[in-house]
Amino acid sequence: MSSKLNLDPEIIDRARQAASDIADTMDAFIRERTTVAMERTTLRLLGVDGVDQDDVPLPNVVVDHALEAGLLEEGITRHLARAIVETGRDAQTVARAIAEDDLRLSELPLVSEERIVEVGDELATRALARIAERRAERDTFLERYEQRAAPLHYVIVATGNIYEDVVQARTAARQGADIIAVIRSTGQSLLDYVPYGPTTEGFGGTYATQANFQIMREALDEVGQELGRYIHLCNYCSGLCMPEIAAMGALERLDMMLNDALYGILFRDINPRRTFIDQYFSRMINSAAGIVINTGEDNYLTTADAVEAAHTVTASQFINEQFALRSGLPPEQMGLGHAMEMDPTIENGFLFELAQAQLARELFPGAPLKYMPPTKYMTGNIFRGHIQDALFNLIGSWTGQGIQLLGMMTEAMHTPHMGDRYLALENAQYVMNNTRQLGDEIEFKQGGIIQSRAQQVLASACQLLEEVRDQGMFDTLAAGKFADVFRPVDGGKGMAGVLRRSPDYYNPVEDGLRRRLNLPD
Repeated sequence: MSSKLNLDPEIIDRARQAASDIADTMDAFIRERTTVAMERTTLRLLGVDGVDQDDVPLPNVVVDHALEAGLLEEGITRHLARAIVETGRDAQTVARAIAEDDLRLSELPLVSEERIVEVGDELATRALARIAERRAERDTFLERYEQRAAPLHYVIVATGNIYEDVVQARTAARQGADIIAVIRSTGQSLLDYVPYGPTTEGFGGTYATQANFQIMREALDEVGQELGRYIHLCNYCSGLCMPEIAAMGALERLDMMLNDALYGILFRDINPRRTFIDQYFSRMINSAAGIVINTGEDNYLTTADAVEAAHTVTASQFINEQFALRSGLPPEQMGLGHAMEMDPTIENGFLFELAQAQLARELFPGAPLKYMPPTKYMTGNIFRGHIQDALFNLIGSWTGQGIQLLGMMTEAMHTPHMGDRYLALENAQYVMNNTRQLGDEIEFKQGGIIQSRAQQVLASACQLLEEVRDQGMFDTLAAGKFADVFRPVDGGKGMAGVLRRSPDYYNPVEDGLRRRLNLPD
């Protein structure tokens, strides 16, 4: 696409190259390590589920057992396969035996490498086939139904009760929503386990569990059949259980998942090493499942000034793009994030916001960008808030965003009621229908405010990326260069769950994903 912003291709190339260099360095670090979450994810995909008598998830029980025995560095699959060969039990029964203290992995006899690989590869092949089947189901639905024009209308349900969420989600779909996001209960990203079963209590949202995913997926399929269109389901695979929730989403045919290389580090104080390793594995699963990730750059502007820190958003988008590519995630599954979060009293603030959105569109032409609504400067004045959301919708339509998280005029007051959601959908439908081809009709003034602002943000982003490359990602995070948040490499939650792989580390799920995604060994 030609640049309406008159961007310098050389600066774009420099920025992308710097981000690529950063990702290459981090990829070498990642590939030498595993985490407890990565191993638990592998167990889930190989057939381990459920809880023990104390309601502790069996994947946690087995991984903790292997960790205490000093075996986890070799990969949990190696020892699961040994147990299957020795006992003749399946993966789930082995896990139950470990939970009941009837089986100890450290006491199992040695098994030939050929037999371990035979069992492990068979289990992994079966797991990846299940993911492929769910992806094929989605493709069938998408072929059957007419596709809605972008930006897709994305709304949130967050009651805490999955069954009440279903009622609200169906209502939102009938009102015109294309994507339903079930917000997670506050603090779930800091739990180092995934709750089990349907849940009816949560604060600020509903727990992400596989049962809840299944319940909502079935409900949206039913209402989609009624409406004659596919309703996309979104949840969150961020936090300490990032890859586990990605796997559950793949198995239950979620369509979008919040997944960011930096978000957990910056905004949940999760250890940087842990996060980078977990995002790598989670994105491979998302890629294989056809799930569109949503990155979290919009959050930068809640802690830093949106005018001064705009370049950090762009720099992070470049970084997220390169990490995603190294996990086999194609551009069409990269919902790179940004937001309309400037103070609405700034003169020409709309022009700055338009410049930022158009910049993202031109830098990442193949990505279904996720555009987030104003929140930081929303007040109890619902009438001004509705206008702010209308301007946000105008920019989303004008610049061809792919995913539009609709703003609510009561954002600053309470969790949206169904009536608030209806007004938000009506607002978006009115604005976008009336401006469908606006972006094709308008060019920007040469050397004007919009072009100059975009060029300045790009240049600053390029400079920051080259600084990160030269300084190193870990030192950059410790220095607070992103979102004005300081995160040392040895700090944060979950660091104890990071392990260096032994020379005989074995993970057939990772190996199988890399083959399917045509990634180098």
